Amino acid sequence: MARSVIVTGGFGILGAAVAAAFARTGDKVARIDFAPEARDPLVGALDIGGVDLTDAAATQAALDRVAAAHGGIDVLVNVAGGFTWETLEGGSLASWARMQAMNLTTAATITQLALPQLKASAAGRIISIGAGAAVKAGMGMGAYAASKSGVHRLTEALAEELAGTRVTVNAILPSIIDTPTNRADMPDADFTTWVQPEAIADVIAFLASDAGRAVTGALIPVTRGG
Repeated sequence: MARSVIVTGGFGILGAAVAAAFARTGDKVARIDFAPEARDPLVGALDIGGVDLTDAAATQAALDRVAAAHGGIDVLVNVAGGFTWETLEGGSLASWARMQAMNLTTAATITQLALPQLKASAAGRIISIGAGAAVKAGMGMGAYAASKSGVHRLTEALAEELAGTRVTVNAILPSIIDTPTNRADMPDADFTTWVQPEAIADVIAFLASDAGRAVTGALIPVTRGG
């Protein structure tokens, strides 16, 4: 039976790869994004653009559209987020609030509002994108790592909260993801060591599958290139 899958940040490079992976297996996919429209179409997907996931009312409206169109919500993949590199001395304190909003508040908001639908599912799944860089923050990574560390703690706490339900909660901790933006920002790097978006999508697909039913509260490093 086809599942109802939501991918936030679904118009971006990683979100699009994750959404496409679920679509290939016949699932009903909804891509929700802050951007007004997707750069690349995904056949059969329900695309909902222009959604501020820190806004509870806007997020609820998007969830209601998905539930009505796809008959509920079975899988929520929290990809939406952002990145900044700046030192504390040379940076802006506003960046800390911005990273918190983009990376943690977005995930917490849609996850809380989707819980009734996910708990009603025969096998609800919540999978978020954390960061390997949040395990130990390097110079300039403070604001970003703090927000992604929040995603890790949200994952662990919510997994315990939902232990008596059929919902699992996990997070992926990628190293550097091979995207056009990262290549432009780090042109001298060895791209072969970077993680492919499709490889991350494969791990997410496993966690969302019946085979991943016993895994919850896990922070899973995904670091291998090639």
